[in-house]
Amino acid sequence: MENQIFQLQYAMDTFYFLVMGALVMWMAAGFAMLEAGLVRAKNTTEILTKNVALFAIACTMYMIVGYNIMYDGGIFLAGIAGGETLVADALAASAENGFEGGSVYAGASDFFFQVVFVATAMSIVSGAVAERMKLWSFMLFAVVMTGFIYPMEGYWTWGGGSVFGLFSLGDDFGFLDFAGSGIVHMAGAAAALAGVLVLGARKGKYGADGSVHPIPGANLPLATLGTFILWMGWFGFNGGSVLKLGDMASANAVAMVFLNTNAAAAGGVIAALIVARLLFGKADLTMALNGALAGLVAITAGPDTPTPLMATLIGAVGGTLVVFSIVGMDKLKIDDPVGAISVHGVVGLWGLLAVPLTNGDASFLGQIVGAVTIFVWVFGTSLVTWLAIKAIMGVRVSEEDEYDGVDLSECGMEAYPEFTNK
Repeated sequence: MENQIFQLQYAMDTFYFLVMGALVMWMAAGFAMLEAGLVRAKNTTEILTKNVALFAIACTMYMIVGYNIMYDGGIFLAGIAGGETLVADALAASAENGFEGGSVYAGASDFFFQVVFVATAMSIVSGAVAERMKLWSFMLFAVVMTGFIYPMEGYWTWGGGSVFGLFSLGDDFGFLDFAGSGIVHMAGAAAALAGVLVLGARKGKYGADGSVHPIPGANLPLATLGTFILWMGWFGFNGGSVLKLGDMASANAVAMVFLNTNAAAAGGVIAALIVARLLFGKADLTMALNGALAGLVAITAGPDTPTPLMATLIGAVGGTLVVFSIVGMDKLKIDDPVGAISVHGVVGLWGLLAVPLTNGDASFLGQIVGAVTIFVWVFGTSLVTWLAIKAIMGVRVSEEDEYDGVDLSECGMEAYPEFTNK
């Protein structure tokens, strides 16, 4: 009887893990639609190609080498083990730990859940460098990011490894990041920031006198759809990070994580709309969309401990920060067409710092050390990688191609050919 109960619990936990991973995979569609809506029509095909390609690259590189780095600390071209071995190992580990607590999912399901997180981090880079980067340069960076840069910082955090043998973020500093405000989102933003600094701003974005010239996106309905897809996928992102569902405590934890995730997103929208109204005198849709995403990023580091009202406030602070950050980035002439650096970077940092407010196991010192470690590593290695790619093959399209749109120069087709003036 106990064995039957265990097998049922195992099946339920594994199925839950896989479904949550599929929800996170659906976020790839959200990023694609959001970015396609916020770029100009002449760059739509290329941004969609990048989103499809980066997901495939992330899945392949993480399978070949990234997963082994992140959870074993070693680099070797082995891939993941066979399914039967993974299941047997998971069953043995669960038997040793009893039927309560511990992991009851197979390594294959863990890999699937982890790999979609890697793709999410890379998707953040895509929007920030949109409309002027060479497609193949971007994909080469995706190979390095998903195969090495992200797995190394993942090894130091979720993987439990020590940072270059010097200290452990978890054991020595108590660093906590439940679902990746820093490990995924701030890391993606750090890589994006390095790329934007190497790449430069889009032509015509900033005037010689320091003025900012808005470049509106081509399809706000598409951007709004992308935001709702991301909002939905985030339930898998945060909810799946509970890791199991097969007992009452885990089921209650999942329900609270879902509730807090939704509450934070709502708080982010409301705050961003209010701040935009105060600053611009209008209800800015793009700020509302980024406010929702900011609320989601803010709660990701600790969705399991706040009350729903506190989660709403955490999201509201994120929604407020993102508006000021987007305006500030333009003043610094850091051209980010979709606001990814602000949403995922600035607010990702806030998400980490918000954890000690509701979780007594975390400290501000530990969260700051973790944030600095992640940012310095990802930004530094990304900057070196971008500069190397620039030296080898260049990173920016020609001025003529940028003016005509990268759809034709990089992909040879247009997303909306019937609307093109001939």
